[in-house]
Amino acid sequence: MRLKSEVEPNESLTSNSPSALVEIIINAHSGLNDKSEVLGLLSQVFKENELTVHIRIAKKGEDVSALARQAAAGDSEIVVAGGGDGTVSTVAGALIGTDKTLGVLPLGTLNHFAKDLKIPLDWESAVRNIIDGRVQEVDVGEVNGHFFVNNSSLGLYPSIVREREKKQRLGYRKWPAFLWAAITVVKRYPFLAVRLSAADQEIVSRTPFVFIGNNEYQMETFQIGSRACLDAGLLSLYISHRLSRWGLLRLALRALFGGLRQERDFTALCSREVWIETQRKTLNVALDGEVRVMDPPLHYQVRPRALRVLTPKGEEESF
Repeated sequence: MRLKSEVEPNESLTSNSPSALVEIIINAHSGLNDKSEVLGLLSQVFKENELTVHIRIAKKGEDVSALARQAAAGDSEIVVAGGGDGTVSTVAGALIGTDKTLGVLPLGTLNHFAKDLKIPLDWESAVRNIIDGRVQEVDVGEVNGHFFVNNSSLGLYPSIVREREKKQRLGYRKWPAFLWAAITVVKRYPFLAVRLSAADQEIVSRTPFVFIGNNEYQMETFQIGSRACLDAGLLSLYISHRLSRWGLLRLALRALFGGLRQERDFTALCSREVWIETQRKTLNVALDGEVRVMDPPLHYQVRPRALRVLTPKGEEESF
C-alpha cells in the first residue's frame, strides 16, 4: 500500500487537515508514558513511505471516542488506534458499518487484540504492518448496541474496575489500584442472579461472574486468555456457579493446570447470541476493560466479519 503525500510536522500534529488518508489517534494515557518516541517514529517511517498521515492526540478517554467518530465520517482510508485494548475497541466501534480499515499501534499494557491477530508489539514493526499489512475481516461482539472486540463481563470484574477508578482518583497508580480494588471487591464477593439463554440452553444461576468473548477463548493451560480465531462467527460464554472465594481460587488453578472444562461449577459454551436477564434495574457491564451502565435484559450477538483490520502478511492460515 503506497499513498502519496507527506507527514505533517510535529508542531501541527493536531491540525484539521481534511485530506489525510491515514488518521492516527493516539491515547496519551495508554500504557506507555513517553509518546514522543512514538511520534518521532511515526513521522520518520510514514515520511519515508510517502504516506499522507494525520496524527491526533487524545488527552483523555472521552476524546478518543470523539476523534474516532470524526475519523469514521472523514476521508481517511485507514484509521489507526494507538493505545491499549480500550482505545482499539473505541476506535473499532466507530468504524463498524463503514468502509474504513483499522490499523493498530499496540501502545497499551496488555494488547490482547493485537496479540490474537499476531500484530507486532514493537512500534516499528507495528507501523510497518500498517504500511504493508493485508486487510483481514474479523468479527465484533455487540451488546445492546455497544461493540467489543475482545470480551465483555458482568459481576466481579466490572466491580473491580469501578473500585480501581476510585483508587486512581485518590492518586494510586493503575496496577496498585487494581490490586487493592480486587482485594476490596473479593472481600465483599457479590453474587449476581441471572437467567441466560444461549445455544438452545437456559441457565439460571447465582454467580460471581459471567464472561462473554468475541469468538472462543483458550481457558486452559498457559495459553489462557488467547484466541486462535476471530472470524468463526461465534460468541463464547463462560459462567461459574455459586463459588466461594476458595472455590474461585480452585477454578483459577484448574485453568492454569488443565481440566477447567471438567469443573462442575463452571459452564462453557459457544453461541451466536446470548440473552441475560436479571432482577436488577441496571448492570455494570465491562466492554474491553471499560465499564458501562446498561438496562437489562442484555442481548449479546456477534457481528460476523464486521471489522476490517490490517494484519501481518503470511498469517492467512490462522484466520
